[in-house]
Amino acid sequence: MLRLTWVQPEDLLGHELRQARLDGREPSRIEERWRAAGGPDAPDRAGASPHRVSRYLRLLAEDLLDELADLPSRLADDEPTEPAAIRAACPDWPTARLAGTPGPLAFEASWLGRAAGCLLGKPVEKLPLDAVRALARASGNWPLTGYFTARGVPAELLDAHPWNRRSAATSLAENIDGMPEDDDLNYPLLNLLLLQRHGKGFSTADVARLWLDELPPGRTFTAERLAYRNLLNGVEPPHTARHRNPFREWIGALIRADVHGWTNPGDPGAAAEQAYRDAALTHTANGVYAAMFTAATLAAAATGDHDVHTCLRIGRSVVPHRSRLAGAIDHAVQLAARHEDFDTVVDELHARYSPTHHWVHALPNTALLAAALTHADGDFTGSIGRAVAGGLDTDSVGASAGSVAGLLAGSPAALPERWRAPLKNRLATTVADFDGTGFDTLAHLTHLEANRP
Repeated sequence: MLRLTWVQPEDLLGHELRQARLDGREPSRIEERWRAAGGPDAPDRAGASPHRVSRYLRLLAEDLLDELADLPSRLADDEPTEPAAIRAACPDWPTARLAGTPGPLAFEASWLGRAAGCLLGKPVEKLPLDAVRALARASGNWPLTGYFTARGVPAELLDAHPWNRRSAATSLAENIDGMPEDDDLNYPLLNLLLLQRHGKGFSTADVARLWLDELPPGRTFTAERLAYRNLLNGVEPPHTARHRNPFREWIGALIRADVHGWTNPGDPGAAAEQAYRDAALTHTANGVYAAMFTAATLAAAATGDHDVHTCLRIGRSVVPHRSRLAGAIDHAVQLAARHEDFDTVVDELHARYSPTHHWVHALPNTALLAAALTHADGDFTGSIGRAVAGGLDTDSVGASAGSVAGLLAGSPAALPERWRAPLKNRLATTVADFDGTGFDTLAHLTHLEANRP
C-alpha cells in the first residue's frame, strides 16, 4: 500500500490541532470530538502514520479541518499575513542603501555554503538531539568540524540511531560524490529560474505556474506538498497556503528565500517583499516572516559591509515586532550572547520549543539559525556545525547558516577545503536542466539576476 506522506487527512488533523493552539485559536471542543471518535495523534517524526483509518474517521478529519480554519485567532492583529499590514507592523523597516553587486565569487561561496551545510545535516535529519550528539562524539567529530561518518561508530549505536535512510548512501563522508539532490537546493534553483523567466516583479501566481511546470510533486514536502495539491484541486493563491494546510508556519518558505536576498544586495526591504510573494503560495504569518527574515539578512550580507550581527539585526527588522517569531529571534540571539557553551543554548531552545512545536516548525528552526550564526561570530565551520548540532531540521538550518556564512566569507577560497572538495563543483537535481551544474555556473547566473533592474 502506498502511504503518501504529508497529505493524509487524519494526520493533518493532529498537526492542525497543535497549530491552532500556537496561532491563538482554541480547538478544545473540536479536539474532544476527534478523540471521542477514536482519532489518533499526528506522527511525531514521520510524514504519515503507518495505517489508514476508517472511512468515517477520514471524512470526520476533513470536516474538522474546515471547522478549525474558521476559529478566530487572538493573535491576528499582531501576526498579519497581508503585505501592507506586515510592513506597518515593522517600525524599523529597512530602507535601501547604495551598494555594489557582489561578484560571482561571493555568490559561489554562498551556494557552496548552502550545499555544505545541507550535506552536513542530511544523514541526521529526523534524529533526536541526543542521537545527533552521540553519533558525532562516537566518531570524534564533536563539536562538528567535518561531515558525519560511520567510521568508528559502534554498531549498537547505529542500530539504536540509524542514519536517515534516504541520505546515508550519499551524504556520509565516505560516500560523498558531489552534492546529492535535496529540496534545500532545488528551491533556490527554482527561484533562479523564476527570476530568469519573470524578473523581480514576479507574482505569486507566477511561482505557482513555475512549480506546475518544473517541480515534480514527489519532490515537495509539508506545506509545499499541500499547496501543490491545492493547486491541482483548483484552489488559487494565496488560499493555497491556508486550505487544509497545518504546515503553513513550518520551515518550507525559509529554505526558498536565499535567491531573493542574493539578488537584492543593499536592499533588505525589497528582498523581504520578494520573499513574501514566493512564501505566500504556501505559508502564512510566521512561516512567511521566516522567509522574509532570511532574505533580508542575506541582502544585508551581500553588501560586504556588515558583520553577521548587523545582518541579523537588519533581518529582524522585517519581522512584525509583536509576532512570535520576533520574540523567538530575540531570545535566541540573547541566549547565544550569554552562554559560551553552545550546547547550553541548544538545550534551552529545546526546553522552550520541543514540548509544543514540531521539529520542522519555523519558530524553533529560525531561532536556532539566529543562535548559531550569532554564537559562531561569522566563522563558517562554526556556523554550519552549530546549526546542525541543534538537532532540529538539520539539513535545512545547516543550509541557511552556510548560505549566510559563505556570503560573508566572500569567496570559495575562504571556505575550508574539507567542506568544498567533496562537492566536486556539481549538484544533482530534477529541476529543469540544472542537473550536474557547477556552483561556479550558478554563481554567474545569480550575478546576472542581481544586476537586472
